[in-house]
Amino acid sequence: MEENILEEASQEAESAENSRALYEVKMKYLGRTGKISLLLKKMKEIAQEERPAFGKKINDLREKLEAHFEKLEEKIKQKELEHKLKNERIDVTMPGKRKKEGVLHPVTRVKNELIDVFAGMGFEIYEGPEIESEYYNFTALNTPADHPARDMQDTFYVTDEFLLRTQTSAAQIRVMEKKKPPIKILSPGRVFRSDDDATHSPMFHQMEGLVVDKNITLCDLQGMLDEFARSVFSDSSKTRLRPSYFPFTEPSVEVDVSCASCGGKGCSLCKGTGWIEVLGAGMVNRRVLENCGVDPDEYSGFAFGMGVERIAMLKYGINNIKLLTENDVRFLEQFKD
Repeated sequence: MEENILEEASQEAESAENSRALYEVKMKYLGRTGKISLLLKKMKEIAQEERPAFGKKINDLREKLEAHFEKLEEKIKQKELEHKLKNERIDVTMPGKRKKEGVLHPVTRVKNELIDVFAGMGFEIYEGPEIESEYYNFTALNTPADHPARDMQDTFYVTDEFLLRTQTSAAQIRVMEKKKPPIKILSPGRVFRSDDDATHSPMFHQMEGLVVDKNITLCDLQGMLDEFARSVFSDSSKTRLRPSYFPFTEPSVEVDVSCASCGGKGCSLCKGTGWIEVLGAGMVNRRVLENCGVDPDEYSGFAFGMGVERIAMLKYGINNIKLLTENDVRFLEQFKD
């Protein structure tokens, strides 16, 4: 019987084509429930004086099988290694496959750059909710009840009371309600307006800045904006302030930056003026401070808001805002470092 088992096991092992098949054959004979184990269980059926001899035969058979399987395992492993090396070898004479590197979207690049610039001036980052109440988006910012911005043709309303925010300025109200001055925050995020043409999009990114402290003046605002312009556009960039109107600031200003393309001499980009409008700003309206529980006789502040897409378009010479949302790889590849 032992010779039959040895011959049978050898034949099955020799026919195994891979390590897995050989392992299964090995377990069939040497496993916990294999044939060798079954033979050992029969010892109790054998006479007491015959058990030593029977046990020796079984152990000799086990050792022969183990040696045989070990030899075959080494042989199969070597064969599998040769097959793997043959199939996975690299022909170094073949041309390599170039992998395209991804690049950051220009809006993301400009957003990150702006955050770095203002964080370097001590601004903290605050991101408010994209669905706002009419109170935070308009009323607390001193926007009159009959202001055109509140109309449905300009604003996306979710309900009668809630809307998709039209400006990140709503964030300054939330911060001033919870935090006492001094306050210095930057609030980036998406905003939504019912507007769509070559320079406007229904969804775009805005960045709102707010500084509130004692003795804050318009000069502080322009000094900060000068640093912003030099960091984002060019070392020679200058800013100028023009009177304007926003419900939440008084006085309000439009901020222009000297054209980086022509150095302020006048070109097609700046329409011959030497200046390009980049953002709106002003001193925080007393009513806005009062709405947030801040004493306007003790504290003053300035706020500014800019469109990230507009900065990106000016910085990279993009003439149509829709290029920023089409995700054309050919367009995006132009912004590699």
